[in-house]
Amino acid sequence: MNVNKILNGGLQKGLVKVKGWVRNKRGSKQTSFISVNDGSTINSIQVVAEAKKISEETIKNITTGCCVYVEGSVVNSIGSEQKFEILAEKIDVLGPADVSEYPLQPKKHSLEFLREKAHLRFRTNTFSAVFRLRHALTYAIHSFFNERGFTSIHTPIITSTDAEGAGEMFQVTNLEASGLNAKNIDYSNDFFGKKTHLTVSGQLEAELAALGLGKVYTFGPTFRAENSNTSRHLSEFWMIEPEVAFADLSDNIDLAEEFLKYCINYCLKNNLDDISFLDNRMQKEESQLKKEERSEMGLIERLNFVLKNNFVRIQYKEAIEILKNSKPNKKKKFKYIINEFGADLQSEHERYLVEKKFKKPVVITDYPKSIKAFYMRLNDDGQTVGAMDILFPTIGEIIGGSQREERLSVLKSRMREMNIEEKELWWYLETRKFGTCVHSGFGLGFERLIMFVTGMKNIRDVIPFPRTPKNANF
Repeated sequence: MNVNKILNGGLQKGLVKVKGWVRNKRGSKQTSFISVNDGSTINSIQVVAEAKKISEETIKNITTGCCVYVEGSVVNSIGSEQKFEILAEKIDVLGPADVSEYPLQPKKHSLEFLREKAHLRFRTNTFSAVFRLRHALTYAIHSFFNERGFTSIHTPIITSTDAEGAGEMFQVTNLEASGLNAKNIDYSNDFFGKKTHLTVSGQLEAELAALGLGKVYTFGPTFRAENSNTSRHLSEFWMIEPEVAFADLSDNIDLAEEFLKYCINYCLKNNLDDISFLDNRMQKEESQLKKEERSEMGLIERLNFVLKNNFVRIQYKEAIEILKNSKPNKKKKFKYIINEFGADLQSEHERYLVEKKFKKPVVITDYPKSIKAFYMRLNDDGQTVGAMDILFPTIGEIIGGSQREERLSVLKSRMREMNIEEKELWWYLETRKFGTCVHSGFGLGFERLIMFVTGMKNIRDVIPFPRTPKNANF
């Protein structure tokens, strides 16, 4: 029987059978109170074990972390923590846990410590909440696109194309090391007959599908070989990339705003207990920080901030002018000074626009072509492209996208400017020869969205088994 169902009154009082893991145990010789959680909810159910029904030997073997089977009656709880509890008739220890070795005893553990125990951290309140929300967001994403007639496309994990020109990719090969050390490597002898790597994006392939199916989306793993050990970077992460035929930049922004609000609203509606727990956790942590380091919004307040506000839309050149004449606060200037058109915006600039200037989520459009990818549609001014970034409080950019360049001659010109060989993307160019049309899309890093919805500050805490430089454990 599901603990969540019992605690939420979905079961009439009577005999139930529950299996789960013991969070803690307290009590006296006559009566023990055992907290059991089965992963279905942030809340554990209290099991009351009386000595006249449950043997002393069994009670002795019930320790924090062990797995138990409980039969008993659901009764009204005398305590104020929950409405119901289970009066045990029978308890079996399915899997013991040696109290001298079990690392997750009932005390506060640091997130760093729990990353080292990733095989067990699902059992903690914090991570059970995070990963239930990860599931909820996965479901919401598929529901959103399915309800709007999108087709799900599985794009290649192994590819010979670098969609973004990043250059930091994991090579896939079965050539021996001696062959890889040669000056002129003959990849015709490699497994795929050419140089291949793990994908950094499924966008280009999704575009091909959209120009035949109309509306598609990808939801899959991507890989970056960037040697970065920060709280915002992973070597393996998940991306959502919709592509829509006949959609211009404005349509693209509308879709992205609707999508983000749908996902956040779904979590607030279906996982409020988990979000409330994480909100309280975040506020306790914030109270220990210096005043200037604290966030101005709690987690639930931040989520409602997105839901209740229309996103502000401004052009990049307007954003630059605002930032050139602004300070994040009265005491100091920006760490990274913005003084010219063409500068890349940093997180501090993005957060200032959202949290201080407009007090709403912000969409920045029409970036200089020099800092954006070759496939973004060139604007009439010849200097900017139809790109857009959506900025959120606390994390800055959450979505990046663009109207794609559908004009063959312009696309070829942009590729030449950026030293991208046409022969490598002949198939991409052919879509501009045969029935081309206006189309747009965006990319959302799934873990970035989970960080926003959960309030977690380190990206390694929102993916079950993080892959980072020098770390591929579990």
